[in-house]
Amino acid sequence: MGNSGSAVKVCTDHQGGINWLSLSPDGQRLLTGSEDGTARLWSTADSQCHGHFQGHESYITFCHLENEAAFTCSADHTIRKWDVVTGQCLAIYRGHTSIVNRILVAKDYLFSGSYDRTARCWSVDKEKQIQEFRGHRNCVLTLAHYSSRDVLEEQEEEEEEEEKVSRDLLVTGSTDCSVKVWWVSSGRCYQTLLGHTGAVLCLILDAPNRELFSGSTDYTIRTWNIVTGEQLKVFKEHQGSVICLELVNRHLYSGSADRTVKCWFVDTGERIQTYKAHKHSVSTLKYHAGILFTGSGDACARAFNSRSGVLQKIFRGHKFIINCIQIHNELLYTASHDGTLRIWDIRGICKRNKRLSRLFNNKVGCMPSVAVKGGLEFHLHS
Repeated sequence: MGNSGSAVKVCTDHQGGINWLSLSPDGQRLLTGSEDGTARLWSTADSQCHGHFQGHESYITFCHLENEAAFTCSADHTIRKWDVVTGQCLAIYRGHTSIVNRILVAKDYLFSGSYDRTARCWSVDKEKQIQEFRGHRNCVLTLAHYSSRDVLEEQEEEEEEEEKVSRDLLVTGSTDCSVKVWWVSSGRCYQTLLGHTGAVLCLILDAPNRELFSGSTDYTIRTWNIVTGEQLKVFKEHQGSVICLELVNRHLYSGSADRTVKCWFVDTGERIQTYKAHKHSVSTLKYHAGILFTGSGDACARAFNSRSGVLQKIFRGHKFIINCIQIHNELLYTASHDGTLRIWDIRGICKRNKRLSRLFNNKVGCMPSVAVKGGLEFHLHS
């Protein structure tokens, strides 16, 4: 059954639901984007609000935090860049003609996806559009980015002479059921990945292994070779839309509207664990130190032992769906449509999980190899 937990702090500054929560690379700050049209900056050291970014003319759909700058996108069709120290708006990126629902920052590029059926690339510093990616027949919901240097052999790169100036590629998932891969420099579509029969809601990229994972409202997850465009595997056991994905050590975790999370061993396609107990859709998930943390439409966050699937803790207190979670310094941060950011101490559960892992490893180590192979070998990870 899992013990119940209470928050060590509840931040109620927003006047509307929180749609996204981003942690800076250095772990010093958090950024929340809200239905109230503002973003707020929080210190992970004292959990206080240290910045209030105002200027959008409609609700914020998504946000992204770097160490020195914050980025927000909005239903007002724009993206904004903010100084995290002064709170000043440094840039406004205009060009989309409908809601901007996702942004991604990579190197000097800012990518965006919109309900206007396009994705766009912007120069972070020059505040101007570099490229437009047009070809989807419906809205662009999710983005990923990689460099061909990460995935192509030298001879394969030479075949792409036209694109040698820039080897960056953008991946887009859309409600038109397709995934597209684009050369950033030219805006040319490099691959169209067809197979899904529903909207593509989430993407995870494993560039070193040349693999892309896509989750859809058709209840499936599909694996693609991002060089050839070949569909490699279809994971079919979910009974509802696949909403979120997390990849850890060749283990893929998928959260679904069917109220479960499933863990798959990517190399074989085998489903090795199912995490139940949610009373509504699983909206977000995060793996940390052998624990799988989930957020759900039932307003609860949960912690599961990732190996056994056992529910270890339920975090109660939110009133509506939890849209995003982050973890830093053994604190769990949950952002909800109820407008609050809640902070939970997970030191106890992390410590307990380490003890259980040691016991489990000792137990497995004492068993005959045939027993391990037949019953307990489900590709354990730390």
